[in-house]
Amino acid sequence: MTRRNLSQEVYDLISKVPSGKVTTYGAVARELNVPRAPRAVGAILRANPHPIKVPCHRVIMSNGELGGYGGKNGTERKAELLKKEGVRVKDGRVNLSLYLFDGF
Repeated sequence: MTRRNLSQEVYDLISKVPSGKVTTYGAVARELNVPRAPRAVGAILRANPHPIKVPCHRVIMSNGELGGYGGKNGTERKAELLKKEGVRVKDGRVNLSLYLFDGF
């Protein structure tokens, strides 16, 4: 069995994360059977050509910190998008026990 393009696999997977929920870079990597590659997942998401259609703002760090987001004022924009979806962001963090999506 050959592996599809990892970038496309990442985009397809995070498209399953519903509004109002988040997942982590590490969870995405584990789900795609590349558990040692959460940074690669982050790099792929930085290159996301469709940032709203493919909701990369819903992927955060495993400690609840937002991580990066492309463009000017990226992290602030990421927080705004999450807040619009009902995710509470306090001091640049999300409470994973409240908002973590585990439905992959």
